[in-house]
Formats: sequence, C-alpha cells, structure tokens
Amino acid sequence: MVKDSDVYVLGGLLAHDGAWSYRSLAERLRVPHPVVQRALERAKGADLYSADRREVHLAHFEEFALHALRFVAPAQLGPLTPGVPAAWAAEPMASAIRSSGDEPPPVWPHVHGRVRGQAIEPLHSAAPEAVKNWPELGEVLALLDSLRVGDVRVRQVAGDLLSKRLRDRSAATSR
Repeated sequence: MVKDSDVYVLGGLLAHDGAWSYRSLAERLRVPHPVVQRALERAKGADLYSADRREVHLAHFEEFALHALRFVAPAQLGPLTPGVPAAWAAEPMASAIRSSGDEPPPVWPHVHGRVRGQAIEPLHSAAPEAVKNWPELGEVLALLDSLRVGDVRVRQVAGDLLSKRLRDRSAATSR
C-alpha cells in the first residue's frame, strides 16, 4: 500500500533534475535516508517507480494522482493557524485559481509560518522546511495537495497543470 510519505518522495523525484542518490534525495527532502529507500520500494511495488531507470513512471503516477490520491492520502481543511501556503494558495495554483478572498488560504501548519490560513496536513511533516530552498518541490506538492483537498474546479485545474508538467518532463527525458 502506498503511503503519504511515498507520494512525498515521488514528488521529490519529480521536482529533481539530474543525478541523485538516496542520501542526496533524503537530504533535499529533509527526511532520513531509510524513508526514501522504503518509499521507493513501495512505489516500485505499486508500479509508480522504476528502479532500473531510477525514475517515476510518469503515466502511472499521473493516473494515480488524478484518480486515487485523494482516497489514498485524504486531507481536510482544518482550523486557522500560521503556516506555509499550500494547495491553491501556492504556485503554480495561486496564479491559476483566483480566490474570492472570503476564505482563508490553505496552509501547512508551521511555527514560523508567514500566512494565517486553514491547516492542511502535508504529505510529510518535513515539507514546510524542504520547500524553503526547493521551490520546484513546493510546486509539485501544491498540485498534489490541490488534488487531495480541492473541490472539483480546483482538482480540474491541478490535474491539468500536473498533466502538463508530466508531459513536459517526459518530452525532456526522451530527448
């Protein structure tokens, strides 16, 4: 069974360019090395990751994210808290979705958060720290969180943006 932390690690691979090792990915994701190892082993078992090619199976991941993620890693908007912008409050969703301004934005709770909004649990507790110096990871996680907690309109926009990102990545790796 795929866990939230597995999706977080796969998101890290999708945000990463170039060569990587379990240790380097773990450091960037701010998780212990065994978390990455176990996550990729489970992802391999679910056919979301190819150990031979050392990459995410993009088509399988897209199908999983669009149709199963909100059931495997459900999330709910919680109480108001300081935090880091998440889901449709973070890029690239923030540019694609216009908020009415009446609703507080979704945030990952964080003691040093600069935005007050509705709490949403990240796929991994290390996410708020990891995205500080890795904006590409933040973008991937914003799309995944939007798929987890968004309404139909938000999920449609997030799905379109994720599909485009995965197509672009597939085209870049096939060159």
